[in-house]
Amino acid sequence: MTRRTKIVATVGPASESPEMLEELIRAGVDVFRLNLSHGSVEGHLERVTAIRMAADRVGRAVGVLADLPGPKVRCAAFPEGGVVLKAGDVVELAPGSASSDASRIEIEYPTLLSDVRAEDQVILGDGAISLRILQAAPEVRAVVETGGRMQGRPGAHLHSERLRLETPTDEDLVLARAMADAEVDFLAVSFVRGAADLRRVREVVDGWTGGLVAKIETSPAVEALEEIADEADAVMVARGDLGIELPLEDVPHLQKKIIRHCVERGVPVITATQMLESMITSPAPTRAEVSDVANAVFDGTDAVMLSGETAIGADPVRVIKTMARIAERAESESSYRRWADRLGRAQRDLMDVVDDQERVTFAITHAAQQAAVDIGASAILCCTRSGNSARAMARFRPEARLVGLSPNLGTVRSMTLSWGVEPLQVDTYRSIDDLVWFAVERSVGSGVVKHGDLVVVLAGEPKRGTGGATDVLRVVRVS
Repeated sequence: MTRRTKIVATVGPASESPEMLEELIRAGVDVFRLNLSHGSVEGHLERVTAIRMAADRVGRAVGVLADLPGPKVRCAAFPEGGVVLKAGDVVELAPGSASSDASRIEIEYPTLLSDVRAEDQVILGDGAISLRILQAAPEVRAVVETGGRMQGRPGAHLHSERLRLETPTDEDLVLARAMADAEVDFLAVSFVRGAADLRRVREVVDGWTGGLVAKIETSPAVEALEEIADEADAVMVARGDLGIELPLEDVPHLQKKIIRHCVERGVPVITATQMLESMITSPAPTRAEVSDVANAVFDGTDAVMLSGETAIGADPVRVIKTMARIAERAESESSYRRWADRLGRAQRDLMDVVDDQERVTFAITHAAQQAAVDIGASAILCCTRSGNSARAMARFRPEARLVGLSPNLGTVRSMTLSWGVEPLQVDTYRSIDDLVWFAVERSVGSGVVKHGDLVVVLAGEPKRGTGGATDVLRVVRVS
């Protein structure tokens, strides 16, 4: 069985060597993530080059996702060795950047006094310590609800609806341009609150052909999900900050809602944060982590993402192999046929909100899904310049193998994030007959299909330099 759910792995000190990158690709990585919150631009550019070279050596298409830092509010530095905040302690919060201690915490946010309210929750670090505001004027006082040790300059998470920090930041826009010039395949935009945030990044990277990934990690983003998904090229369920921003018990339900909406619209969706976190130090995941990964697959996610597990973990290759086994096993139990049937019934409502070109592509991919089931096709071959038809086809989670063939290397790499799509590069052809013939031949040569198989081929009339709607469906007996 071929795994259909894609794996995104974060590159860091444990995984950045050329040898390790190659091992990780062989183990099953589909997309590498660069966390731009850490390291220099020059260092990340070197990683892009190393990833491209490793992918060429292995002979696989691999995507690169650059994750922009977004706005970050931090506490002023705690004393060396840190301090312990105990549950029930009352501390003062004040704007500033001089220093923090166990009784007074300075936060590098100038309008703190006017932007917090009584009963607001303030989270310090990565969710380890929580405070509740007791009074907001004339000074801010808070009670420690969950205690722990604070050291260094931890982040401070304030209520996002009143946060006066702009997304994307000026630093994000500079980094976005640098990464676009390096031809990364995806840019992830942090703390998105609406479609306008994505449009600001698009303006800065004008001419770049990669895709924008909207990270859903704030309550405004959840409320604006439809407009964000319409503007984004992919979406990430960033459960870390989402679980700080909203009640923890809401996160599993939001995950399902976000994934369902994105899959219906043909927008690739990534499930992220703490998926196999114990494997940073342990050779095996917890049973709860295994269930978490499997449930994301059952939800229909396109990709699952690893962060510290591969960036700083003890054995990144073992992590990837473990993730791949869990995903493949979950896929064997997933009800994809029922998913496709439900999506087919919902297609009529979707047709009212898409343009004519998308309407044709959505309709013909629906027909291709049904044809593949009826004839028992071994594969569905999507000939595409933009990747749109392959992404639209992936909505149905077909049982047949799904191949995306494109003459554009950027498009080939963009399909590495989409569920089930096996991306292949082909030449440019001038007629539908040649397009279909060579798509089948390339798939045979890659071992995707074999002689005697029935395959469904989707294509559009070749037009030099344009995408166009997918409007041709053929059934071919491979011979």
